[in-house]
Amino acid sequence: MKSRKPITESLAGSLLLAHPGLKDPNFRRAVVLLSAHDEEGAMGVVLNRSSGKTLAQLDEGFRGGLLADVPVFDGGPVQPDRLLICGLQMHPDGEGFRLHFGLEPAAAESLVLTDEDVTLRAFMGYSGWGAGQLEHELEHGTWAVSPIPADMMIYAQDDALWRGLLSLISHEWKLLAEEPDDPSVN
Repeated sequence: MKSRKPITESLAGSLLLAHPGLKDPNFRRAVVLLSAHDEEGAMGVVLNRSSGKTLAQLDEGFRGGLLADVPVFDGGPVQPDRLLICGLQMHPDGEGFRLHFGLEPAAAESLVLTDEDVTLRAFMGYSGWGAGQLEHELEHGTWAVSPIPADMMIYAQDDALWRGLLSLISHEWKLLAEEPDDPSVN
């Protein structure tokens, strides 16, 4: 039986940025916000895959309510029919990030009524890794790990978010992120 390498530090609350060479369609150019990471595995949601829908367009039960205009994102390949409502919020001093993960609709409504600094998002599905799987992928350079920058929400929530965050890591990552898909158009 192969032993698992224990995690040395939880990455919960960090961003995973897909390596520019990652071709897996589930994670190509993905920015994943990790909500949990321990010896049992990891989970999070993809922040930059908008479905182009709102909660009201997804489910009639949200029409006319406080959550009607909440954008829906494809959170990942695990349980893609499962709806997760999350609140994203930077601390007022810009140091740190708060994630309200898996809110019930009533709790999401209450949060948006009491805190104007929270951004609500809905995700269909999530991203998950079994015990040791994420550590293995990190060892093989599949992901770059990034803290959550205070200005993360100013980027368009698509490939621009991925490019912008990768460019903050290093000049080399920035060059890789800006490489065209087809090198012949260079």
